Amino acid sequence: MNASTVDRIFSTETHVGHILRFEANLARAEARASLIPNEAASAIAEACRVELFDLAALERDALHAGTLVIPLVQQLIAQVSVEARPYVHWGATSQDAIDTALVLQMREGLDVLAADLVGAGDALAALAESHRLSVMPGRTLLQQAVPITFGLKAARWLGAVSRQIAALRALRRDALVLQFGGAAGTLAALGTHGQQVAKLLAAELALPLPDQPWHAERDRPARVVSALGVTAGIIAKIARDLVLMAQTEVGEVGERAAPGKGTSSTMPQKRNPVDATNAIAAAQLAIGTVPVVLSAMAQEHERGAGGWQTEWTAIPDAFRHTMRAAIYLRRALDALDVHADRMRVNLEEASGALMAESLSTALAAHVGRPEAMRLTAHVVEQAFHARITLREAVSRDTRVSALLHGWELDRALEPAAYLGSTNAHIDRTLRSWRELREARAE
Repeated sequence: MNASTVDRIFSTETHVGHILRFEANLARAEARASLIPNEAASAIAEACRVELFDLAALERDALHAGTLVIPLVQQLIAQVSVEARPYVHWGATSQDAIDTALVLQMREGLDVLAADLVGAGDALAALAESHRLSVMPGRTLLQQAVPITFGLKAARWLGAVSRQIAALRALRRDALVLQFGGAAGTLAALGTHGQQVAKLLAAELALPLPDQPWHAERDRPARVVSALGVTAGIIAKIARDLVLMAQTEVGEVGERAAPGKGTSSTMPQKRNPVDATNAIAAAQLAIGTVPVVLSAMAQEHERGAGGWQTEWTAIPDAFRHTMRAAIYLRRALDALDVHADRMRVNLEEASGALMAESLSTALAAHVGRPEAMRLTAHVVEQAFHARITLREAVSRDTRVSALLHGWELDRALEPAAYLGSTNAHIDRTLRSWRELREARAE
């Protein structure tokens, strides 16, 4: 996906095209239900071509009319024969057309977003596999904690992406449904044929038919936008980690150099992580739309006055920003340089004290956990005070060196030996990823 795809899906032209798709298929459904003549349905469907409509006039007149559908229906009536004109927009209301058009846009948006997340997931799966043995500092509260591997870090990112792809696919199936209820959700204008027309229309548009219209019950679009917010949050987390790891003093990853990319207007040495930075910015904008849509759920009676209209801007914006965040994240991952050697060097920062838990665990087998913690805290303090490594501090402490020596001490101070279930976690995550990919293929 690229930015032009995002703009196309949520452009006025595409929105109008989907409204016309609704109108054309409504006429076909009503003809099949013997509510309007077949000739009228054919004439209406033939006229529902976006190139026949003046989009600038629609946008201008919508400001006065209150919805885009009112001037659109007027233009559509002018396009068809006199005989077909009475049957245009028969039994529907503006919200039916606008909501259904937006559902169709959201469906395409979710498909494109999920595809980009799959691309990012593939990149993360490759990183998890190829760097399962690349030992690096694990950090908590931005401080070195215990050793992990970059493969595990990538696998954790992959797990979050995998869960969200599954969530978006479920939303596409469950939350994107037809909107068709007429003036106040009763379909009274269609007499006894309301349900028949609704079923036929849903089938024509390949949308599920809900139990009833949802004009003022906005839980479905709110769930979609909330999921976009979660997606954006996941993207921002990964991108922020990449930015932090690309800091000069850390240097564990970087975005691959390209002409003009990541440079500075004044500092020749700069290689800024611009894709990750742009992903964070777009994600934060996406998250900002979530409370707007949630607050718009409190709509009045059978049709909203203000809340529904808020969604016209907020929902497309939520998609635009989330989809752009996904684009930037995928670019960052596809062009990621991983500096495993620098990761190993960083393990020795802070005197190698990130092996303190490993040391205390080994000591606990001899003296119990409380005493092991006390002894370890003492040697760590000595290492910091004397500006020596943890290993040197242990060698100077007769109590600790008497308890641990030889291979046991070497193992307690070796980062690669203190990785616990790392490989099992990576394997399970990669297996789940393959299952997710295969399920989509089926």
